[in-house]
Amino acid sequence: MSTPHTKVARQEIIKDWITQGSIHSQIEIVDRLKNSGFDVTQATVSRDLEEIGAVRGRDSQGDPNYRINQEAGDEPLSKVSRLISDLLVDVKSSGNLTVLRTPPGGAQLLASALDRASRAGTIPEIIGTIAGDDTVLVVSSQADGAERNAQLLLSLAQSEQI
Repeated sequence: MSTPHTKVARQEIIKDWITQGSIHSQIEIVDRLKNSGFDVTQATVSRDLEEIGAVRGRDSQGDPNYRINQEAGDEPLSKVSRLISDLLVDVKSSGNLTVLRTPPGGAQLLASALDRASRAGTIPEIIGTIAGDDTVLVVSSQADGAERNAQLLLSLAQSEQI
């Protein structure tokens, strides 16, 4: 019996791989899915990871890996707090722009959570984000709001670690 090539099936396969602890990057997931007959892009995998509640962190040896967040589907600010606590490496700000550094592969997940929190009105100071592989550009609604956003995000990261 073969596995159907549906979104649900694809996400279940990804969850299984993550649960086994064998996933370290989105590119690895894309390659494995393609070898399993799924026609996917990195963007598709990124959305899948967000939808299933996968977060990127580090294993006991310090190597990057994914795990399933057991509290997926929480309110946006709670999700941002957890992700920023797990992923934030550095913060810099200037004018209305805040730059967040993450481990490779973490920026899109964090940016998406920030965008959702902004749209939900939880963090109205943020009007949008742009994500690369390891960098998120956060745009403030205020001309001089970057430093306030940086402080807010740092406080969210610290509150999750308590």
